[in-house]
Amino acid sequence: MPLHKTLEQPIPPRPATVTAAGAHAAAFTESHDVVAVPLRHPWRWVLAAVLVLAFAWLATSLWNNPNVDHATIREFMFSPQIIRGAGLTILLTIISMVLSTILGIVLALMRLSDNPVLNAMAWIYVWVFRGTPLLVQIVFWGYLGLLYKQISLGIPFTDFHIFAVDTNTLIPAFVAGLIALTTNEAAYSAEIVRAGMMSVDPGQKEAAYSLGMTPLFTLIKVELPQAMRVIIPPMGNETISMLKNTALLSLIAVLEMYTVAEHISAQNLRQVELLVVVSCWYLALTSILSIPQYYLERHYGRGSRTLGPTPIGRVVSLFHRVMSTR
Repeated sequence: MPLHKTLEQPIPPRPATVTAAGAHAAAFTESHDVVAVPLRHPWRWVLAAVLVLAFAWLATSLWNNPNVDHATIREFMFSPQIIRGAGLTILLTIISMVLSTILGIVLALMRLSDNPVLNAMAWIYVWVFRGTPLLVQIVFWGYLGLLYKQISLGIPFTDFHIFAVDTNTLIPAFVAGLIALTTNEAAYSAEIVRAGMMSVDPGQKEAAYSLGMTPLFTLIKVELPQAMRVIIPPMGNETISMLKNTALLSLIAVLEMYTVAEHISAQNLRQVELLVVVSCWYLALTSILSIPQYYLERHYGRGSRTLGPTPIGRVVSLFHRVMSTR
């Protein structure tokens, strides 16, 4: 028989016994499917309820405490003095973080340099400023006039001076606090930036050089954007820590928020109430700072993980679901 005719022959139907057996097996499998029941965790809910009750009890106890004057809290929560102190706190935080980040990048590049002198100098800087308390550094810069009466510019190892300025005039309390916060934070920023730079594949730099890019252009356009995924989370935490560390400047009489609250409480003897006021302000400011950190992490983490909806997106989605059910 010709081959083409053989191929054109219709395929015979399956026997009825096979079809019936297949249907019986499918029905048996369908009727005996394993139903997955999620494991219950009742004690988790019990623990959650206990924690909620404990928190509610503590909050109620604090709020109804007869030793807390709520009128004082309401009076000074938005007083002009506290608001000016909060503004100075924000200003100190922004300037210190910008300057310390720039200095930290320079120190990180020095740590990664093949030059042993630059590497050693950067290591010593990080070792000194990370190894001594910030409190000590603030006091040192605040009382620098006790060590150097004047700061002069001239030829080293001679008595020739171009000009000389009184130290306390050149470095008042605000500048001393700013220097202390910046130099201390730069040591931590340097290590954060260095860790981010080391997380970038060395082949990225080699590929950029092979395309004719300069080292500076490679750093700005290739290495730092990829390192930001590692840098942003700890730098966000450092920014929040910087905001709170400004309270230590009360030692050198910088009129930031905590210092202002101390001065007010020294007059009306309402220390606890003023502490509640500044605590609320610190919580509000740190919450605001957490918002750009969240979106920066999402922006630089786009290629490394699947991004879920933002909190605003969840609210909008919930709103649409509620409206659609009506």
